[in-house]
Amino acid sequence: MSIILILLVIIAVLFGVPDIRRRVISRPAFKFFKRVLPPMSNTEREAMEAGDVWWDGELFSGQPDWFSLLKTKAPTFTSEEQAFIDGPLEELLAALDDFDINVHQRDLPEAVWAIIKKHRFFAMIIGKEYGGLDFSPAANSHIVSRIATRSLATAVTIMVPNSLGPGELLTHYGTMEQKQRWLPGLAKGDEIPCFALTGPEAGSDAGSIPDTGVICKGEYNGEEVVGIRLNWSKRYITLAPVATVLGLAFKLYDPENLIGEKEELGITCALIPTNHEGVEIGDRHYPLTQAFMNGTTYGKDVFIPLDWIIGGQKYAGKGWQMLMECLSAGRGISLPALATATGHNAQRYTGAYAFVRQQFGLPIGKFEGVQEAMGRIGGLNYSIESMRRLTVTALCEGYSPSVITAMTKYHMTEMGRQVMNDALDVHAGKGIQMGPLNYLASGYMGTPISITVEGANILTRNLMIFGQGATRCHPYVLAEMEAAANEDEEAGLRAFDHLLIKHIGFAAGNTFSALWHGLTGARFANAPVSGETTKYYQQLSRMSRGLALCADVSMLTMGGDLKRKEMISARLGDVLSHLYMASAVLKRFEDDGRQVADLPFVHYAIANHLHAIGVAFAGFFQNFPNQAVGRILKFFVFPFGIRYLKPADGYAQAISEAMMQPGVARERHTFLSYWKDDGKDVTGHMELAFVRMFELQDVYKRIKKAQKKGEISENLLGDELADAALEAEILSTDEAKAFRECEILRMRAVAVDSFAKEDVKKGEFNAKPT
Repeated sequence: MSIILILLVIIAVLFGVPDIRRRVISRPAFKFFKRVLPPMSNTEREAMEAGDVWWDGELFSGQPDWFSLLKTKAPTFTSEEQAFIDGPLEELLAALDDFDINVHQRDLPEAVWAIIKKHRFFAMIIGKEYGGLDFSPAANSHIVSRIATRSLATAVTIMVPNSLGPGELLTHYGTMEQKQRWLPGLAKGDEIPCFALTGPEAGSDAGSIPDTGVICKGEYNGEEVVGIRLNWSKRYITLAPVATVLGLAFKLYDPENLIGEKEELGITCALIPTNHEGVEIGDRHYPLTQAFMNGTTYGKDVFIPLDWIIGGQKYAGKGWQMLMECLSAGRGISLPALATATGHNAQRYTGAYAFVRQQFGLPIGKFEGVQEAMGRIGGLNYSIESMRRLTVTALCEGYSPSVITAMTKYHMTEMGRQVMNDALDVHAGKGIQMGPLNYLASGYMGTPISITVEGANILTRNLMIFGQGATRCHPYVLAEMEAAANEDEEAGLRAFDHLLIKHIGFAAGNTFSALWHGLTGARFANAPVSGETTKYYQQLSRMSRGLALCADVSMLTMGGDLKRKEMISARLGDVLSHLYMASAVLKRFEDDGRQVADLPFVHYAIANHLHAIGVAFAGFFQNFPNQAVGRILKFFVFPFGIRYLKPADGYAQAISEAMMQPGVARERHTFLSYWKDDGKDVTGHMELAFVRMFELQDVYKRIKKAQKKGEISENLLGDELADAALEAEILSTDEAKAFRECEILRMRAVAVDSFAKEDVKKGEFNAKPT
């Protein structure tokens, strides 16, 4: 007993007396921290400092405040935004023909360009004082998503000016003269913008761009002025072939010190008219059959005035910071909108096709193999839409959460890829034959575009999500890094000492709480609601504790090496991401009024996310460099083993049945999908057949039953079958008429397109249904 008392006194002195604590604990820890601190370049620092921390910080804390999350109001549209959605947006959607755009025109038709310019679709993020629409992130996301369900090429064309590019950069950083010069024209569509960042030697590693600008004296408008001599070679630049104004990122140098004492200023952004002398708009790319304008641009010894730098001279060298700050918001809208369109379309039309298409006398959606794929489509689409809403909520609240938007971009595009693959599997031949009747092929071909741009997904997962999140979202690490970097070592030590005590308490709390939750199955964890979803809040809180513990130990034991252990950090990033996605699912379920019809989707989605968390943790423990530490961590987080299972078959079956029923629930889950009430339309031909066949289920069952009994031949189709059923008094006159009309719709719905051989040789695709 006396020994324990002595130990407690020693601990109290060590930690309670500041001078002793600093000398014995904090100073050695401070030196160790400085030694293992990962080196950080200027571009990494700027990326780290860009944006805000929101719900990701709560998840990283080990104690997410669920009550606070659920109190956050879901975004709504203003009356102006709703009027635009009901009017100009519908006008544009009705004018779009994706097959014609991608195959025949290989560009947007003039009539479509005219609608876009007339209604200022390029001006959603431009302020009203410059003629813009000044829409919220929620409206921006909704509009781009809905357009993408109709035409990916059109959606990309519209999303680029409303994302990272001249309009956004000018809005945030432009001088008054630059705003007045460019924003009104950009709002009207008289000016078409593009932004040139990537090139042959710089893709996702945009910080390595070789394009240069050298400050020097040159002639402009007949006078000698201080300006920049530029050399660049860029590719993959959306809208470049039709752009009138070029946003350009380059590395700026001042060898003669004409504007300051530094020779290497860093990445800088400038705005250049494409008709300026020396600017070359090169060849056009053709990205996976998508007809949006994308191409190259070059310039050799192009001289521009210094005041063409976006924001003026004071923003020379600050381009990377500008890009990161804008990207942290835009990345959460544009590409996720395309993924959302993929999810909505896949669920809506796969459900319809699975009911219309029949084999062995049954809709193919009744077969369990198909139901497995349909369950994934519906479950993942629920997560996709939930994630879109929660991220847009953060943006509408005024946050710019860089880690969340990175997670959103990566996981939504990856889930979009999965649902599109499953949709193609279910549709089989219907999905692979190109033509005006194929509503999946364009989205399927376009999916890799979302995967690769604004940071390739491999880089985003392995370097950005946890690489930024571990520092940005942790309550103490970033402040500790700043203390360690303080040139005044004593001041840095004092700040570090204060933080260290809090960090030790934080780590100890997470360690014992993780073990307690593991031993009790998190049954005593707080939850903001009761009912079927209570257990999910508890399990997510438990995994939040586990993440906080494992992240701390990883940073402590690996230090700077953690940045190079990409697979380890990626797995911790997966845990954080799936915690966020599961949070989004629960938030949506509450925001939608806890709809009972949504429970199979919620159960499937949360089970899927928890299983993914378990898989990520299993890989983390298995591959942790120090195996002994890895085993100890696994015991604390999962003392009885990892028991998160994949979604049960019953959930997949319930989802597949829901996907094959028209009604309110289906509309809520696929409300962004556009369809035209026209049997010849690419969407309408399937939708109308599905709804009509569902209404005539009893008629089809009676006919099948009569065929099995031998009362009607099984070899009859269409009008002959209707006549035979009428004659055998299986159907009434009205029912036979309705059956004939439905069969016409059904046959068109299962039809695919074919083309005359001679036309195809000539590059002409005049389709006919087969």
